[in-house]
Amino acid sequence: MTKTDGGAMAARAMELKKELWRLVKEIVDEDDYMVETADQAITTLCSLKYLKQSNNTLSFKLDDHAFTVPQEFRCPISKELMTDPVVLATGQTYDRAFIQRWFNEGNRTCPQTQQVLSHLDLTPNQLVKEMISQWCKEHGVELPKPVDNIDEAVTAAERVYLQPGYINSLLEKLSQSLSDQKEAAKELRKLTKKMPSFRALFGEHPDAIPQLLNPLSSGSADTHPDLQEDLITTVLNLSIHDNNKRLVAEDPVAIPLLIESLKSGTIQTRSNAAAALFTLSALDPNKLIIGKSGALKPLIDLLDEGHPLAMKDAATAIFNICFAHENKGRAVNEGAVNVILKKITDHVLVDELLAILAMLSSHQNAVDEMGELGAVSCLLNVIRESTCEHNKENCVAILFTICMNDRTKWKEIRQEENANGTLSRLAQSGTLRAKRKASGILERLNKAASLTHTA
Repeated sequence: MTKTDGGAMAARAMELKKELWRLVKEIVDEDDYMVETADQAITTLCSLKYLKQSNNTLSFKLDDHAFTVPQEFRCPISKELMTDPVVLATGQTYDRAFIQRWFNEGNRTCPQTQQVLSHLDLTPNQLVKEMISQWCKEHGVELPKPVDNIDEAVTAAERVYLQPGYINSLLEKLSQSLSDQKEAAKELRKLTKKMPSFRALFGEHPDAIPQLLNPLSSGSADTHPDLQEDLITTVLNLSIHDNNKRLVAEDPVAIPLLIESLKSGTIQTRSNAAAALFTLSALDPNKLIIGKSGALKPLIDLLDEGHPLAMKDAATAIFNICFAHENKGRAVNEGAVNVILKKITDHVLVDELLAILAMLSSHQNAVDEMGELGAVSCLLNVIRESTCEHNKENCVAILFTICMNDRTKWKEIRQEENANGTLSRLAQSGTLRAKRKASGILERLNKAASLTHTA
């Protein structure tokens, strides 16, 4: 047991003892104590017992002799016997599942040295693997199977949080005093961010989502902004787990509260609410639920406000939700085209917003509105000035659709072509799709010019 791991367990044990003391004192001092208090005391006691047992996970007891796993055979992250040792760019060895989980959480450093890694390649450490295998044989220890699912990579110190009673105790606190609610919300936010396996537990508790959102009453979710932020962020963390996406979206309270949180609360809350809607909309049925619930208007407003932290989350959510055709009409009706064109003109999130505009261009009302709002000039400017081939492709695809629908825009495009040869260059050097669309527009223009000249 390392000092760091031992210190974390000791700190957790102290927290549990304090909580147990408070609960037992309440039971002893009050004749009419609640049954829930006794249940919480039992849960806390079980957690304390489990934590005590976890201190022995680094030793194997055989024939009345305890064998401590050599330090060099333990993963520096899990503190347990490695089953699939791999080497990082720094030369440090870790168990594959745990270092991969470290990378999946967004880290790009070596956990031990804190050195930024030049690459994230993992090289099997065959020597250490053979040494571990030999040690197991000598001591009659069966080597545990490697963890196949990264979400199941859990350290000894974390296992206490996965006990059935622990999540229940946190959810119960959300219906108690404000201080209990805030404490539980912070813990849930932390655990759902850090532990994929903890996110999965919510699927095993049918009432978990209603209990989680219980403190956020509709119409006044931002009464306590810090509590709102922690709970909305927890919903975001939970929605990352595929099995939770349907669970969250079909809860009658969850989507309305996310929509309300797009409008009010800290900017982090609003941004995370947008990110949660984006993640939930990965499922096609959820796209329809979110669109019908009225999420597009506040998402477009959030994009329009222009806060750097929230704009990208809002844009990606709009993009995903509009894969459902009926949501394209909703987005157009809520002013998406106008907001997007303004942002593109201001050189804000051009890549993301052109992708949304290209998607909306399959809806007739969007095409009509683009023509009315001067999209042709905006798109030609992007083609002329941009160095991004994908952006040029999206622009010319939208222009092609506008041209097919509105002959009055041909004059403006022909003037641009005569002055700068913008489409001709794209027809020669763009992506395959861009060449095809640019050539299609030029053919239309040339045919129209020929007919006019003949007439």
